Amino acid sequence: MSGAGTPDFFYREAQRLGYVARSAFKLLQIQKQHKLITPGSSVLDLGCAPGAWLQVACQSLGPLNNGGAVVGIDHKVCSSLALCISEQKVKVPPLYCDSRVQTVCADVMKLPKNQVRALSPRQKGFSVVLSDMCPLVSGITTRDAALSAELGMQALGLAVGRAATAHLDEDIRTDRLLNDAVCTADDNGILQPGGHLVIKLLESEDNKEFSRICKPLFRKASWLRPKATRSSSREIYLICQGRRS
Repeated sequence: MSGAGTPDFFYREAQRLGYVARSAFKLLQIQKQHKLITPGSSVLDLGCAPGAWLQVACQSLGPLNNGGAVVGIDHKVCSSLALCISEQKVKVPPLYCDSRVQTVCADVMKLPKNQVRALSPRQKGFSVVLSDMCPLVSGITTRDAALSAELGMQALGLAVGRAATAHLDEDIRTDRLLNDAVCTADDNGILQPGGHLVIKLLESEDNKEFSRICKPLFRKASWLRPKATRSSSREIYLICQGRRS
């Protein structure tokens, strides 16, 4: 029994171990297989509510004296989809998180990239960007997939900047949300060279386009459907490792 809302093994394990959501096990599997987060990493978590990935990211940094930082961004608790960061933030879970974790409330689709970069240690960008963003599912497969692709493309544009458009077909460039705020002529994105990117998408034909864009930009790009994914879900993760300089 793994339908939405039905307690299953991963739900019960999350409760037992103190994770705020079963989604923690998705990042735990990604981390176990790919070791994206290491001591000293600077991690950006897009769509961080309710905080399970913040917990796993901080865990993966190791002891406090190892350094590192985790920044989570989400707008689900905002009173409005404001451009600027508001005072309302996703609550940092007390278990597994420490002073290296901070959250801000903002709409990633509107947040200026220089404001995101300013949140990174010494404003030098992040070594890992995680996007667990997902649209409100309507049940209309094509619509949901299109919205998911927009969120994914926004995460990609935020991470690598103008490089994301260089591999897009001309007609696709005009349709995607890689607008002036996301892509400017001198924009290299907020992901550091050698850094890693994870993007959640819903399975669709658009996924082929993501693979085509990312393979030249990263040392390795692969797909993963974590074991903790519900059987009824169409979500899949694109894991990009080692951003090329």
